[in-house]
Amino acid sequence: MIEVRGLKKSIRNGARTVEILRGIDLTIPRGQFVVIMGASGSGKSTLLGLLAGLDSPTEGDVILDGVTISRMEEDDLAQVRGRKIGFVFQSYQLIPTLTALENVLLPHELNARGDGRAKAQSLLEAVGLADRLHHYPVQLSGGEQQRVALARAFVLDPPIVMADEPTGNLDSKNGQHVLDLLTDRQRSAGTTLVMVTHDPQIATCADRQIHVRDGVVVADEVTEERGGVRER
Repeated sequence: MIEVRGLKKSIRNGARTVEILRGIDLTIPRGQFVVIMGASGSGKSTLLGLLAGLDSPTEGDVILDGVTISRMEEDDLAQVRGRKIGFVFQSYQLIPTLTALENVLLPHELNARGDGRAKAQSLLEAVGLADRLHHYPVQLSGGEQQRVALARAFVLDPPIVMADEPTGNLDSKNGQHVLDLLTDRQRSAGTTLVMVTHDPQIATCADRQIHVRDGVVVADEVTEERGGVRER
């Protein structure tokens, strides 16, 4: 589902070049739940942004479901993102002037035909927000906002969902609820789920753990049952 070849990312900082990613190769099969871990500044969020087509690599290729997105024009890339990727941000990124229902419905209106209102409402009900459909983000708690963001990510049934620290701004109870919703949906729909996290407990729930340090993959482990890991 996801293939990365020789991925590099660098930025100019005055007279010097800062290398954020220094050559990453990996393959993620369809339906796998993968966590990307690493210290702050390791490059893990940059890697996720490149996988999602939110940024462009300096070198290398990202291939999503057979489509190379690395050097696509922005209009074409936006269409691929709309069809293939649901993205969950740590800071929710809801539109404040839209209700919960309207926020979830927006990707459908931009990328699909027909009326998606029933689907959006069903997803909000599934994440426990049946009584919050017409509330604005400012009227919702952090946990509720993140559940709206989850419903939005799944409204087009994307084959890939990416999440950047989706529990990072939540307390443990709401964080566990969001994780359960993500993993339940991933298993039931066969979605490929790629998540950046600092939380080792979340990592043990995944099928695979990729550890990034100083812009390279330093460990790639498949998680066994009962939380053990074996090197891949």
